[in-house]
Order: sequence, then structure tokens, then C-alpha cells
Amino acid sequence: MIKRLSRSGARAAAAAGVMAVLALGSGRPVAAFDYYVMALTWTPTWCLTDGGPDDARRGGQCDPGRRLGFTLHGLWPQDAAGGWPEYCETDARDPERRETAAMADVMGSGGLAWYEWKKHGRCSGLEPEAYFGAARRVFEALALPAPARGRASAGAIEAAFLAANPALSPEGVIVTCGGGRLQEVRICLTPEFAPRACGADVQADACRVRGPLDVLGGR
Repeated sequence: MIKRLSRSGARAAAAAGVMAVLALGSGRPVAAFDYYVMALTWTPTWCLTDGGPDDARRGGQCDPGRRLGFTLHGLWPQDAAGGWPEYCETDARDPERRETAAMADVMGSGGLAWYEWKKHGRCSGLEPEAYFGAARRVFEALALPAPARGRASAGAIEAAFLAANPALSPEGVIVTCGGGRLQEVRICLTPEFAPRACGADVQADACRVRGPLDVLGGR
């Protein structure tokens, strides 16, 4: 069973246009890559397997008071033939602390935003404000279905994303899992942020569990 977040109605109204070209004012990125993978982490699983009590005590992503579901893990330049550029040299300036801290509401923490910039953002060919701005706009325009508390299959989670976001296709939405638990949903986009199919290496990460997954902390 899948049920949507309370704000998904408003997001669904914009779903048809969510993956339209987003004008960044800087044209096509100059770095050598073919498309983006936008990774959405299912926070309850991450907090059980990676985040832990320390993060909660710091008021981070795992703070139970924040009640986070899907958060933006990152926006990753990807090569169609497989693999991805990372830790690139760039003439773009690094973001200021206030810019990474401002992403905490969608990414869970400013620390993650800084790490994602170093590893992936520098390879985008964009300045920080354009990179983080694009990531935020696409993330916030998505309708994010929330798996119900208990169990849901990878197929059901994928189907919920497709139903809520008609511009997406099955080849461009990948659900990942580990240890029988939902981990992430990954959505593939062109450098201009239109939907596209994921490459074979990204599709290879798709969850192969046929039965329901544990969905910790579901709604």
C-alpha cells in the first residue's frame, strides 16, 4: 500500500511540467557527462543503517522531530557508457557555508550538501547557486509518494512515483534496496533536466527483491 504526503496534491498538479527544461541562465553544462542521476534517500532506512543516534542528537537528518521521508541525496553527473566523473577540477567557486546550510531542509544536512558539491557538483560545470538551485527546483517539483508503514514492494514504490509524476518513464525510475529494506529512488535526467532512461549500470542497481520490502518509519 502506498499513500501520498499531504502536500503531494499540490505537487502532482505540477507533475506534468516538473521535468520540463529548467532555464538556469548559463546554458548547457560544460563538463563532459551525459545525464544526471537524482538520488532520493529514504531517511528512516538510512538512519537505521548509517545515520544513527549521533546524527539525531545533533539535530540532523535522523532527528525524529524532523520526520523526514525521502530526502535529496544528490544530483550526480553520469556517463551513458557507464561510470561517472567525480572530484573534478573546476573554475567554479566553492559554495559558502550559508549556501550548503540552506540545503539542509531538502538534503538533511549542510554537511551532505558540501560533500555532494565536492564529489559531484564540481563536475557539473555549474556554479554552486545554479547547481543547488536546479537540484532544489527539481526535487521540490516532484510528487513524493510515501510508502505506508510496514512493507511495500519495489514495484509498488516505482508505480507510485510513475503515477504521481506522469512525465517519468519506468526506464528512468530505479528503486534500490539493501537487506530487504527500501534504500533509495533514483531518477535519471538529461543535462537540461528533462526525463530520460537510465543507463545500464544505473539500472543494474535496481532492487531485485520480488516480495515486499521493510519500510521503516513509513507514514
